[in-house]
Amino acid sequence: MENFIVSARKYRPANFKSVVGQASITTTLKNAIKNNHLAQAYLFCGPRGVGKTTCARIFAKTINCKNLDENVEPCNNCESCESFNQNRSYNIHELDAASNNSVEDIRNLIEQVRIPPQVGKYSIYIIDEVHMLSAQAFNAFLKTLEEPPAHAIFILATTEKHKIIPTILSRCQIFDFNRIKVDDTVDYLEYIAKNENIAYETDALNIIAQKADGAMRDALSIFDQVVSFSGSDITYKNVIENLNVLDYDYYFKLTHAFLSNKISETLIIFNEIIDKGFDAHHFINGLSEHFRNLLVCRDQITIQLLEVGANIRDRYKEQTVSCNEDFLFKALELSNKCDVSYRLSKNKRLHVELTLISLCNITAEKKNSDKPIIKKEHVKSEKKVVEEKISKKVVEHQKPVAKKETPVMVNKPKSFSSFSIKEKLDKNTENKVEEPKVIEKIEAPENIQNKEFTEKELIGKWHLFSDKMGGKPRIFNTLTSKDPKLEENNIVSFVIDNNLQEEKINEIKNELLGFLKTELKNTTIDFKLIISDKEEENNKLYTAEDKYKHMLSKNEKLNNLKQEFNLDLE
Repeated sequence: MENFIVSARKYRPANFKSVVGQASITTTLKNAIKNNHLAQAYLFCGPRGVGKTTCARIFAKTINCKNLDENVEPCNNCESCESFNQNRSYNIHELDAASNNSVEDIRNLIEQVRIPPQVGKYSIYIIDEVHMLSAQAFNAFLKTLEEPPAHAIFILATTEKHKIIPTILSRCQIFDFNRIKVDDTVDYLEYIAKNENIAYETDALNIIAQKADGAMRDALSIFDQVVSFSGSDITYKNVIENLNVLDYDYYFKLTHAFLSNKISETLIIFNEIIDKGFDAHHFINGLSEHFRNLLVCRDQITIQLLEVGANIRDRYKEQTVSCNEDFLFKALELSNKCDVSYRLSKNKRLHVELTLISLCNITAEKKNSDKPIIKKEHVKSEKKVVEEKISKKVVEHQKPVAKKETPVMVNKPKSFSSFSIKEKLDKNTENKVEEPKVIEKIEAPENIQNKEFTEKELIGKWHLFSDKMGGKPRIFNTLTSKDPKLEENNIVSFVIDNNLQEEKINEIKNELLGFLKTELKNTTIDFKLIISDKEEENNKLYTAEDKYKHMLSKNEKLNNLKQEFNLDLE
């Protein structure tokens, strides 16, 4: 029985061509070898499992190869390549800085650097996890890194570049490795599956690639795990079951329930998800990603951002047709708020359920807002009837007057209650001062008979109007600060404190007057503002004697204190 070799080792790239997802870096390294522009130190940095150490080994092997092909790839036949492949090369040295991070370890390395290579031109030193070196070890390494022997090349690898001191960074050529894209990972997994005679579903490999999060080593480890679970047939169902991944189908069902306002169905689906052992926080993050995917599917330009399998992509395209952008924006906002406040919530399940209920109500609120407002035109307010009659009269009196008739000038009566039409007549009067007008006396409508009213009734209607001004805080506060007074000839007087209040009242004066006339059924009502003397008193300058008299009225013993200490007012 042959020993099993994990895929991460068995299919580890042996040349630049087989490196996945780092084309720009491999091209740069090959050109450096081809043009003999080799630096003294290189720093490979990036997340785990993206090929940093692998590229360092391939680079070291290629540098010393005696028979490079036209694509600058190692020949694997020369003595240097064979010794490297058999792990017996004396020209390539690897040091794990995680376990050899002391000053003594670096000093031993420096002593070793002085020895020239036995085979080939260069001695290559690969230091992995270099950020684990101590500060003293870094300082001891600086001089050698800056001025190494001509035959020495250092390749440093790290996942945490920010932990390396700047003096080391300035002495290296830095290469930032990218996370491997989902599509590239899927292609490489397909290549391995074909070599191993394993049947597969593309969607299943896509789930593995997403779970790996850009790390090829993680993807190969997950691939081996799934193969052990499902045998020689990798299916989508087996993958989500083995990896405990929440099926896309749940998110599609939930979105359909949101659009249909089915709260009960939504809660049942969520309960099923919880019963299968999925974390609620993980679920809400997946739901946010689902809304994001639906949003990027709406435009052909952004659909390339969708990192899912072909079948799942088609389902996204189908569902996004029924989701408008307003729904998706609101849904993303709600799910994001739930994600942010999840850890602070004490009843986490209820917190998520309330979010799901809110998502169901998005389209319901939209439907209610789109309902047409039914106007009952046959029911007209008393005020509207009055304004229509007055408007009709005004239109009749604006007809041209025959030359034979003598124009009669009549003053506008107080029974003219519609303030909006009043303003229009005033403007017409200003524009045509010299032209005589025929204005007949407009009688008050039958339903307004200039009824008498009391001050109590006036205050009641005043407060009713104040309530209508609730959306304007300053006007509302001014109107409710005092009650109006009823004077002779139906004049309503109102006391204000300052000019600012006067300005605010004047803004709604016509509206207020029209309201009072209609509600109290009296068109002779007039209005006047009175500024109190309080403002003048507040602005008055008090002398020291005035202040002393005021204080003395509060406490008579103050005079004894003044006399005892012979105090002066100033």
